[in-house]
Amino acid sequence: MREMTRSEALSFLSEGRRTGKLAVVRRDGRPMVTPVWFLVDDDEALVFMTMSTSLKARAIAREPRVSLAVDVEQPPYAYARVDGTAELIDDQEALADWAVRIALRYMGAEWAKQHGQRNAVPEERIVRLRPTRIVAWDDIAG
Repeated sequence: MREMTRSEALSFLSEGRRTGKLAVVRRDGRPMVTPVWFLVDDDEALVFMTMSTSLKARAIAREPRVSLAVDVEQPPYAYARVDGTAELIDDQEALADWAVRIALRYMGAEWAKQHGQRNAVPEERIVRLRPTRIVAWDDIAG
């Protein structure tokens, strides 16, 4: 087992089509984990989208401290967890750009524009997760 450097962890988070598992806290204190498609931005923030009316958005608005985990589910196994503060952003111009960029990662070039346009609706919000801590391990079973 080997701890990744911050740079290695950010590269790991950016590889392929790995889905993030976002943990938020519900109003009554119960945790909730939900999958998200995301990108790592140039400033090391993780960027994803959510509907403004979703439980995810409401939880972030109330308590912006969140955690996001990404893992490789086959040997030798690896994972990264990002703890940080999430910000909801209502910017329709930026939303259209992010929606296509995120769709490019997860849907591929053929479907990116169509999928991105479908998701860039007024009710959608950009979420920027700014890391306060990154914990990442590689070769866990090694």
